[in-house]
Amino acid sequence: MAFSENEVQTIYRSRINRVFEYIDANLDTDLSLNAVSEIAFFSPFHFHRVFKTISGETLREYVTRRRIERSALDLLHKNTAMSEIFLRYGFTDKSSFTRTFKRFYGVSPSEFKKSNPNRFSKIRQLESKNGQPYPEYEKYICVINNLKNWITMNAKPEIREVSKMNLAYVSGMGPQNLQAAYEKLIRWARPKGLLHRETKMITVYHDSFKVTEAEKVRMSASLLLKEPVKAEGEIALMTIDGGKFIVAGFEIELNEFEKSWTALFLWMNENGYRKADRNPFELYHNDFNDHPEKKAIVDFYIPIE
Repeated sequence: MAFSENEVQTIYRSRINRVFEYIDANLDTDLSLNAVSEIAFFSPFHFHRVFKTISGETLREYVTRRRIERSALDLLHKNTAMSEIFLRYGFTDKSSFTRTFKRFYGVSPSEFKKSNPNRFSKIRQLESKNGQPYPEYEKYICVINNLKNWITMNAKPEIREVSKMNLAYVSGMGPQNLQAAYEKLIRWARPKGLLHRETKMITVYHDSFKVTEAEKVRMSASLLLKEPVKAEGEIALMTIDGGKFIVAGFEIELNEFEKSWTALFLWMNENGYRKADRNPFELYHNDFNDHPEKKAIVDFYIPIE
C-alpha cells in the first residue's frame, strides 16, 4: 500500500512525538542514536534525517539541551545536591556538566542558582559595597510588587486535588505553531462528534519558557476526553496524572498570559510550594474570539509536590 506525501509526514511526526515523550521520561538512560531510533521504528540513518528535519536539531543536540534545561529547572525549584542533579541527567562528572551548562546559559550551575530571581537572592547581590542599593534593586522590587498585585487582583490561587485527565493532542514546537496544532486537532475531532458545548481545550507545556528558547518550547494542543478514542496519525493520546495542583482562574487578554504565569509561579515560591516533575497546563472555558473584550477565560494549573 502506497502512502501519499502528507500521510508519510503524518506518520513521521507521530513517531517523532513518541520519541520526544520517551526522551523526556528517560533522560538518565542510554539515548544513543541506535537506542532511540528503535523507538521510532526507523534505521539509525533514516531516523537521524527525519528527527533533524522535524525538530531542527540532531538527536545529540536535542538530548543535551533537554538534559541541561531539566537540570536548570531542578536548580530553580528543588533543593537538590549538584552531584545528584548531574548524575540524574546523564553526566558522568561535575566538570563536564558545568562546561555544558555554561555553554547554554553563560554561567555555571551554582551561579545560575544564586542569581535567578525566582530565589530572590538577586536582591542581595544588587547591594553595593557601602550597603546602598543600586537602582536595579528598586526596579526589581517594583516588578515583584507589580506581580503580587496582579495575582491578587486577577486570580485567587488555591490548592486542589485534581483527578486524572485523558487527552487527545497534537504537539508542536513554539507558540507560533500552536494554532496550527489546534486546527489539526479540531479537524479530527469534529466529525467524531467530540466538539460540543462542554468540550474543554487544554494546552500542555512540556518545556518551560524560563529555561527554553520560545521557538523550541514543546506544547500540546489537547482536547479533554470524556470517552475512550483511538490515536490516529498525528493525533496522539496522553494522560495527565491526578494529584495536587495550584489552580488559578483568569479572565485575561492574550498579551497577559506571560504575566499571569510569572505571577502564579511567584505566588508558588512565596507560599513555600515546590513544582512537581509534571507538566503545567492551561484549561480554557471559552473561545476568546467570542468574548466581547476578546479575553480568554482560563484556568492555570501548576503541579506541586
